[in-house]
Amino acid sequence: MLHIYLHITIVVHVYNFHDAEYEFAVHNSQLDHCSQLFDVVLRLLNARWLAGLGIPRKQFFLVFALLFNAFTWYYMTLFVIESLPQHLDAFRATFYVATIGASFAGAMLSEKVKQLKLLYLWMIIGTIASLQLTLSNIATVAHLSVMFALIGISFGIGMPSCLAYLANNTSVENRGKTSAIVFVLVNLAAFPLALILSSFDTVTNSLLLASWRAVGLTAFVFLKPTAQENEPRRSFSIKSVLQDKSFVLYLIPWLMFSIIDTVETALLTDFFGTQYNSLTYTIKPVIASFSMLVGGLLADRIGRKRVVMYGFVSLGVAYAIIGIAPMLPLAWNVYLVIDAIAAGILWIIFIMILWGDLSTQQSREKYYVIGSIPFLATAAIPLSMIPISSFLQANTAFSIASFFLFLAVLPLMYAPETLPQKKIELRRLRGYVDQAKKLAGKQTEKN
Repeated sequence: MLHIYLHITIVVHVYNFHDAEYEFAVHNSQLDHCSQLFDVVLRLLNARWLAGLGIPRKQFFLVFALLFNAFTWYYMTLFVIESLPQHLDAFRATFYVATIGASFAGAMLSEKVKQLKLLYLWMIIGTIASLQLTLSNIATVAHLSVMFALIGISFGIGMPSCLAYLANNTSVENRGKTSAIVFVLVNLAAFPLALILSSFDTVTNSLLLASWRAVGLTAFVFLKPTAQENEPRRSFSIKSVLQDKSFVLYLIPWLMFSIIDTVETALLTDFFGTQYNSLTYTIKPVIASFSMLVGGLLADRIGRKRVVMYGFVSLGVAYAIIGIAPMLPLAWNVYLVIDAIAAGILWIIFIMILWGDLSTQQSREKYYVIGSIPFLATAAIPLSMIPISSFLQANTAFSIASFFLFLAVLPLMYAPETLPQKKIELRRLRGYVDQAKKLAGKQTEKN
């Protein structure tokens, strides 16, 4: 799966190249991209529309500190796994399986423990779990598996409450904008952090992981969050979530996308090798970062459903093009751009926004944990051990992927829009009024 930690994978690939000049050029190119992207994001953060987030600035920075620290710590952990010389698939699968199990446990625990206490406990556990990797140099394969299982548990147990905290502190009409800002900054920070970790050994990296998690805890405490739970939590079963028709209609396309993305990524590696993938990993995160921002803004303006459908249709077109002409360089360039744009849009909608829209404050942890299963479960599959390319040709595989992506649009046709229609119409009317004011101003200047 071409996940957001593509930044991390390219660092691993870069350090495997033997050509020092090529390595230096790739590093400089990536750092230039990161620097430019951070400049753009900083200008956006200073823009006036930041005041329209719908939440106080203190609440925004609380949400940002919590999510930024959690996701960057997650990507740094993935880098440590990717940098291991052997048993990579086994360690990755162990991490994700443990994350899934702990996420369910954390969602259940959220009914008995207040949200802020659970979040504090989660970050403390993450700090302690990171320290155990200092023993990795003397640990056996079995010991390392246990270590990464504990890391997965320390990440998963509080993640549903973390995402629920985002949803609880944002309004439905501004959730996309807030999520986009947070997710873009997380995505852009992944590569520089991976470069830092690549300079040290596993023991030092474990200390950096623990320190980074502790910094997140300190920042969250320093901002002094206030509890918002004014009434006791009532039990909300997972069965009730799965009985929500709207949730299922969105979950099915998300599951299909996750499976297709995972399989096609394995095929790309088999067909074109790591050098081609390295170029892909260099470009895709840059494009995806911008599409996340645009996708979040559009989700608040025209609705989540339309944005998701645009993402699926464009991705289906990209796979159809590459299925028709798999050996044409132009087709691959078109595919690369469309795939990056669509992936960024779908990640921001399905990971951050949608499940918060469909749930209430009492049930958000359950919605987020089930909604994350497609992403986590497909990431745990060791597809590198399965020679998919031996029984599937390139054009056949991509044509099949295109068909199933178009098929994934069918449930979306029956899914309801989660952004209230009144909010969409209000934004549209505001746009018309702004345009009318501009035209009137220009006419006045002419006169």
